[in-house]
Amino acid sequence: MKMPIISVITPSFNKGAFLEEALNSVLNQTFKDWECIIMDDGSTDNTREIGEEWSLGDKRFKYYYQENGGVSNARNSAISKASGTYMLPLDADDNIHEDYLRKIVSAFQKNPKLQLVTSRIQKFGYAQDEYVLPEYSYKRLLYSNCFSHCSAFKKVDWERVGGYDEEIPSLEDWEFWIRLLDAESEVYKIQELLFNYRKHKTDSLSNRFYSDPDFYFGMYDLVYAKNKALYDVYFPRPIIAFQHREELLAFNNKIKNTLVFKMYTFLKRTKKQLGF
Repeated sequence: MKMPIISVITPSFNKGAFLEEALNSVLNQTFKDWECIIMDDGSTDNTREIGEEWSLGDKRFKYYYQENGGVSNARNSAISKASGTYMLPLDADDNIHEDYLRKIVSAFQKNPKLQLVTSRIQKFGYAQDEYVLPEYSYKRLLYSNCFSHCSAFKKVDWERVGGYDEEIPSLEDWEFWIRLLDAESEVYKIQELLFNYRKHKTDSLSNRFYSDPDFYFGMYDLVYAKNKALYDVYFPRPIIAFQHREELLAFNNKIKNTLVFKMYTFLKRTKKQLGF
């Protein structure tokens, strides 16, 4: 049996209400040499019913069930079962443009040195604008995620770095990119909106960050602690960097309190309100 070129990795924990939309976006791809691993992460909704139905209807969809282990564990479990050369994580409540797989595979085949292929991101649901992430450099990646979780990589690279860290309860994709890449890695961003990211009315992660900032900063501390050797190379003098930041903030606040800056801000705001 011919092995698929790319595997779409779709974990689902009680996302049955959205799962078929995600699977339809895979089914409608212009590139056909794929498989989709549906990993039911202990769902109590209709995820099993949907997954089994789709796996019976098209053998490229493969459904598995496991006890709830979290998204990193579900992705790792699914990737371990995947047969493709390239992996594309797709959460069960998101979907992809019909040309995404074709353009991912084309990019990897044109440049075998690529380690990651991504695209621009379109929000849908309770927001309709583009989700803009910082432009990538490896140093920037160490302090700010530059890629969506729906970015493609090679299975051999996933094996090389040991997969997603299952001990991190959040920011797991960002931490994975940090280990997957280095300063010499080649990445490619498709300049089209090919990943559709669903914005829910209430974003549980954002709500947690606002209501519990210690959790938010704790996640950053955890990413740092697990990759301290890398941070020591790129940011060898954190105390000096912090001092410079404090000096810059003090200077910035001083400028904002000047009469000239206040007048400029007032005129700019008035101009905007008048439609100029």
